[in-house]
Amino acid sequence: MIRYFLLLIILFSFTQTQAQLFSKEKVQQSVDIDNKRWSWGYFLGFNTYDFNFKYDEYDPSPRTGREVGIQRNIGFNVGLLGNLKLHKNLDLRLQPGVNFASRGFYFPLGNGVNEENRYREINSTYIHVPLLLKINTNRLNNFRPFIIGGVSYSANLSSNEDKADDNYDGQFRMTTNNYNWEIGFGIDFYLYYFKFTPSIRGVFGFNDELVRDDTPNSQFTGNIDKMTTRAIFLNFTFQ
Repeated sequence: MIRYFLLLIILFSFTQTQAQLFSKEKVQQSVDIDNKRWSWGYFLGFNTYDFNFKYDEYDPSPRTGREVGIQRNIGFNVGLLGNLKLHKNLDLRLQPGVNFASRGFYFPLGNGVNEENRYREINSTYIHVPLLLKINTNRLNNFRPFIIGGVSYSANLSSNEDKADDNYDGQFRMTTNNYNWEIGFGIDFYLYYFKFTPSIRGVFGFNDELVRDDTPNSQFTGNIDKMTTRAIFLNFTFQ
């Protein structure tokens, strides 16, 4: 689904670019919006969360391997935007929000793991706070491309970190506090009353987010050396 939204952004951007480059009338809209030291807004969007696993012993064979399978689903983002203008082509952006995400885990079969207990559905709610540097091109009529990147903190409100039950009781546990770096791109479109910005970002976790089972050499978590977040955000900002 994310790829279809990205395709729509590209097609919309291309259409707008053609219209503005070849139109005889090139009246600029929202001309003062980028002159403000501070500006505010909000965003709505979609996400798809994944995990990157590193294993003590790696064997991707579906019969003998110990690789965890992931089912990726589409989630929802909502939040606020605070933007500080540092330079004509440089902004510092704080973009706190709430992300609702869903994933499925398929643990490898064997040693007590069967078809009945191998699957976990993980529904997560994140308080996500990124601090981002936005590098803009010069404005061309009523649009302006940019790249964006920075670091972020995520609080997983559904982590189950402090619960006593583990995977042998059907409970998957993750850390509550997590840290990431992010990079992406987008286009500012200057409309009559506001600035509309579609953007896409990749999110890559730093820290190991797995809380391991209490059982030594657990079939569920014993072979996992590190588990970190990977995600894609597709956001639509109104500023």
